Order: sequence, then C-alpha cells, then structure tokens
Amino acid sequence: MFSRRGFLTSASAFAALPAIAAAPDASLRPMMRPLGLFAGGAASGADLVAEAALGGRVGYAVADATTGELLDALNPLVALPPASVTKAVTCAYALDRLGPDYRFHTRILTNGTLRDGRLEGDLWLVGSGDPMLDTNTLAALAAEVRRQGIAEVTGRLVLADGALPSIFEIDPEQPDHAGYNPAISGLNLNYNRVHFEWARQAGDYTVTLDARSDSLRPAVDLARMRIVDRAEPLFTYAQIEGRDHWTVARAGLGEEGARWLPVRRPSAYVAEVFATLARAQGMRLGAIALTQAVPQASRLLVEHASDPMRDILRDMMRWSTNLTAEVVGLVATQADGLRPTDLGQSAAAMSDWMRSTLNTGQAGFVDHSGLGDQSRLCPQDMVSALVAAAPGGVLRGLMRAHPMLNARGEPMPNHPVAVAAKTGTLNFVSTLAGYARLPSGRDLAFAIFCADMDRRAALTPAERERPEGARPYNRRAKRLQQRLIERWAGVPG
Repeated sequence: MFSRRGFLTSASAFAALPAIAAAPDASLRPMMRPLGLFAGGAASGADLVAEAALGGRVGYAVADATTGELLDALNPLVALPPASVTKAVTCAYALDRLGPDYRFHTRILTNGTLRDGRLEGDLWLVGSGDPMLDTNTLAALAAEVRRQGIAEVTGRLVLADGALPSIFEIDPEQPDHAGYNPAISGLNLNYNRVHFEWARQAGDYTVTLDARSDSLRPAVDLARMRIVDRAEPLFTYAQIEGRDHWTVARAGLGEEGARWLPVRRPSAYVAEVFATLARAQGMRLGAIALTQAVPQASRLLVEHASDPMRDILRDMMRWSTNLTAEVVGLVATQADGLRPTDLGQSAAAMSDWMRSTLNTGQAGFVDHSGLGDQSRLCPQDMVSALVAAAPGGVLRGLMRAHPMLNARGEPMPNHPVAVAAKTGTLNFVSTLAGYARLPSGRDLAFAIFCADMDRRAALTPAERERPEGARPYNRRAKRLQQRLIERWAGVPG
C-alpha cells in the first residue's frame, strides 16, 4: 500500500543522499562501477549521443534506485521539456495528495417530488471531474433514474460542473483538431472528444458525429462538420452560438475514415448525450441548464463512483491520456485547499510540491500532462523523484513495460534488461524515464531527455501535426535511449 506517510518518509530518506544533489552539469565519471555496468570496451555515453546526431540538447542521469547513488550523467542539470514524462510526476503528486483509493463521484440529485411517474422539480447531474466518465456510464445512470419510476421531469435538467475550472484547451499551441488537446470541466465525457466518421457514397460523403462507446452511438448536435473544397488546411474550427463548427478539406478525406475531435464545451456535451440516453429510456426531460453551484436542498437518486485512483493512474500511464493527467493534477492541487483557475496555477503548485517533498531543484511545469513545451525539468531532478518513489514499487507498477527493440524495430521478449518507463513525445522532443532491472537484479532509476527546441520553434502552425524530420528525429532518439540503457546494463546493443 502506497500511503502519503510512506511516500514522505521515502522522500525524506532520499533527501539525505548527496550523490544526485551534488551532480555537476557535465559528463561525470561514474562514482562506482558495479558488476555488469559499463562493460569493457563499451562506447561512452557522450559517444552514443554524438553518433545519434540529434541536434539540440541531450541530457541524462542514472542512479541506483535503492541507494540513490549517481552512476552516470551527461548534462544532468540542463532543463528541457519533459513531455509526457510529466505524467510520472503527476502520478506521484496525486498519490501523495489524494491516496490510491480516491474515487470520483458523479451524482444525480433532485429537489422535486415524484407523483405517478412525474418528477415535479429539477433533475441535477453533478460532476466531480471524473476523467473516465463515458457514454456507457451515462446510459447506466439514465437507466437507473428510469428504474426509480421517473418517466417525466417537469422542471429542468441542471448540470453542475463547478468542481473544476472550465478550461478551453490544455495547450493553445496545438492544432485545433488535436483530439489529445480537449477542454476540461467538472463534467467530462469520453475524454472530451467526439467521434467524426466519414464514408464516400454515390460520389459524395456521409458524415456522422457521435459520442460512441463500444455499444452505443448517440448522435451529437453540439459539434457540426461541413466538407469544403480546398486542399489546405485540413480542418478549421469556430465556436458559433455555443456549438463547435468544423470544416474539413475534401481533398484530405480519401474513401473513408474516422478520428476523434476535441470538445470545447464538455458540460454541454454531457447534457446533450445524457438527454439523448434518457429519451431512449422513455423519459421526458425539461430544458437544460448549466451551473457551477450544487443544490442545497436535494436528495440523491443515483451515484456513480469511479475506479480507484491507482487504476485511473495506471490507465493514464498506459495510454498517456492528457485529460486524465490534467484532472487528477487539478484535484490534487485542490486537496491542499487551493483553487486554481487555470492549469498554470495548478502546475506551479505541483512544481512547489516536487521541490519540497522530493528535494529536487527548480522544476517548472505549465501543466500536468506534458503537452505544453514550456515545462522544464532536468534529468537529475527526474531521477531524484524516481528514487524517492522507488520504495514499495508503486510508481514502477503504474508504468508500462518498455520493450527493447532489435535492429528491425521488433520487440525482443527475452531481452536481459527489464524496463518499466514513461515515454514522452513532442515534435523534436523525445523523453524516457523510469526503472531498469539489470540481469544481476539491481534496479536503476534513469531519465533521458532529448530536445531540439530551435527546430521545434521554427515550425509554422500548419507544420505542427506532421513536420518534416520529426519522425526520423524520434526514431534516432529512441534508439539512443535504448543504447544508453544497454550501456548501463553492460549488455551489447
């Protein structure tokens, strides 16, 4: 069991270890050369970096995960964008502030009286920010309300989303149509994405926009799509009269396809989908209203509890879901009594927490997901955090197994080094941080950050989705990361 007390104890113990705290901003001669580390004749880390020819900056640090002893480093104090490696810090932050058993609750309340199937009063849908809420869950909530004998609501359907601030998008520098960059609210649905699907029929296209699940396809009017005869841009976006209005270039569609688009008014999205699902249960609802307040005098009809936080975080780390990271980060900040109005304020609180709790240097986050490229973290501080969280293995258990690849890019299931890590990828940014178990059984904590910020800064908005050179950069960076791990393990790469 990972507890705040246990986390703070391990962090305090690590604070007494001088190895990483004293690391210089340069290549270091390893403080010790254990059996299996740096096999004879192996290329130096600096040589491997030079061979990768990435441009920009590369920094890394690796330490014994048990003792915190620094074993190797290059530019360990150079602060670079951590990208989605940020989510590993967010995990530790959420576990410390909220605990592994924390659950989100979505409630349906009423201030009315039920008579002969008529609810005389309002029906309230109250959110707590649950990032995992999906169409299936909304359908189950609607079905349970109907089972309680409610066939008609004479009052309003009121949605309360004030548990979290309303945030239009995570990172304003991303393309408008990036499904991984949605809005945030106290009521979220399907990661705040709508499913856009198209198919050519009889020379023209049919288009659908829905809030689909594995079994349901409720149509959505909140988002609308129009096909336009142009080559570029692929998508345009505008919010008109409370709706998301999209256009898409006909030339970019092909015969058929689908993708998820971000939703910018999540609470209205939840309202529309719930109303559709309620009607499917035979219920008649009144007008829809949105508020941030929670009714004072009401009774509970239905309540949905999310999976526990440990499971939510495991899912987040597996799929790298940005919405989940931002929500749990915001809620963790609120646990200290703070009321951030934007992601920057909450991310600053996490930066302060990391410095005070994990005894790191000047971490500077702008969000909890790593999507914003203005966040800064140095490899040394990331390794410090990993060492502090190592006792009990909870953070490691939330990370995915990271495959080691052969020369053809295929996973090697019998590779002698077992790696559990979090990846991070932005255009011309590639990061990897986590734990490596050597054939000897020794555990290492490592962080490898690669970034060419000049090439990234030179991108135009139209180039940001698939910029030339970004994929080869990413492939070379990932190859470098593996070669460094194999070097530390003394395994031929």
